[in-house]
Amino acid sequence: MFALVLLVVAALLVFWVIGVYNRLICARNHFKTAFSPVDACLKQRYELIPSLVEVAKGYMKHERETLEAVITARNQAVAAIARVSADPSKASAVQQLATAEVALIAALAKMYALSQSYPDLRTNPHMMQLSEELSNTESKIVFSRQAYNDSVIQYNISIEQMPGSVIARMFFFRAGALL
Repeated sequence: MFALVLLVVAALLVFWVIGVYNRLICARNHFKTAFSPVDACLKQRYELIPSLVEVAKGYMKHERETLEAVITARNQAVAAIARVSADPSKASAVQQLATAEVALIAALAKMYALSQSYPDLRTNPHMMQLSEELSNTESKIVFSRQAYNDSVIQYNISIEQMPGSVIARMFFFRAGALL
């Protein structure tokens, strides 16, 4: 009789571990999947930037350094997104992307600030269209980044709270990084 009770308790424990493990897997896959819209929006932004720089080059001849900084920052961000796209659960890659994004945004802000000195550039229809597309893309990035971060937070909570933390340590679940 004691052996039967012990067997039932062991079976319940195994099913409990399997259930917690499966919930952790679902949470991790959810946040990895939540990165896809962020990835698409960032890539869309990266595709717009070279066109924007080309239009600006015609007007901002004396600002070559600024335009080159934008292209360099864009190329670093493209390389960083490729690493994150391969595995969104890799925190170091997400941190590199976040750093590259900060540099890109700063370079774009500097370019836009300098472009205010060129009235012909501001009123150029192609520049206006590209700026509008970039602005719309930025809005999409904000929303998709928030959804991704919400998913990461939920995942991180599930691997930090009991009983998930025990199972997470047993199976080497790592915390996700916010973007």
